[in-house]
Amino acid sequence: MVVQSNNALMKIALESAWAYQGLTFPNPAVGAVLSNDNGDIISVGVHKMAGSPHAEVEVLKGAYMKLTGDKRLETIQNSADIHAFLSSYHNGIFSQLSLHVTLEPCHHHGKTPPCSQLIKTLGIKKVVIGSRDLSVHAQGGGAFLESNGVKVVWDCLQKECDELLSPFLVWQNHQPFVFFKLALSKNGVASGGIITSEASRTMVHRLRDKCDLLVIGGNTVRTDRPLLDARLCNGKAPNVLIYSRQNDFDDSIPLFSVKNRKVLIEDSLEKLQQYKMVMVEGGQEMLHSLKNDVIWYLIFQSPHLKEGNKVTLPSHLREVFSQKIGEDTMTWYKKDA
Repeated sequence: MVVQSNNALMKIALESAWAYQGLTFPNPAVGAVLSNDNGDIISVGVHKMAGSPHAEVEVLKGAYMKLTGDKRLETIQNSADIHAFLSSYHNGIFSQLSLHVTLEPCHHHGKTPPCSQLIKTLGIKKVVIGSRDLSVHAQGGGAFLESNGVKVVWDCLQKECDELLSPFLVWQNHQPFVFFKLALSKNGVASGGIITSEASRTMVHRLRDKCDLLVIGGNTVRTDRPLLDARLCNGKAPNVLIYSRQNDFDDSIPLFSVKNRKVLIEDSLEKLQQYKMVMVEGGQEMLHSLKNDVIWYLIFQSPHLKEGNKVTLPSHLREVFSQKIGEDTMTWYKKDA
């Protein structure tokens, strides 16, 4: 019964984190849940972007306000200030609560104070960890908590939590994390103008803002004449690699006029190794060309039908996470061997 309860709570932490996958670059996506002895959820927290409070801090902040009704913490956004406030005013309210977190709490002073120290200070009685933090500078949080009398349960849904960490683990190995973004109609058409809602397009722009390279096929550039910026979130436009055998592009195509952007025209993907976060956009031709180079796919699917040729997706795609976004559905898939 305890194992099932732990798994159920960790699954909620996982789902909350997947909603921010890619948006936390170069940090990992992390989710956390705080609950009582009955398994009732007090609060859910996620790490939303690099430099913002970690998932543990967000979940503890939310729980404090819910349990105490004290709204002073509501306007505090800085992680160090939240740590200090909770350390001073917790009044023992966390002592009978359990924390489920997809990644071992950090144990180092970086842009934020260590979550392990905050958890100890607040007196949380049990911490359930999904993935172990193997990074040299941040590891040791779980062992620190155990040495200070906190019950620690290791490796809960570890495989699923490790999968959530896939981009972060790739970056740590000094390789690019590459994923293919595709917009589809209800009947699988990926061409012919705008397909998905503004909510989906805004999410794509948020991801572009975090990417340092966007890859697109030459035929798409010639036909659609795209801008490929991040204006819907007031973000930065990534560099662009146009994957093409011919260098015959009209300079008036909007993507060439974006300031502070580098545009590469290449007949290979060797330059990808110089980047960390790479999003591929395109249709059937790009799907086929890169079928051996990409294992992660992010598909935005509209509920509306559209005329055109249906796209054939790569085989062996496994759904990892799905959520509604506006009227559309956003789904992460992984291609298994």
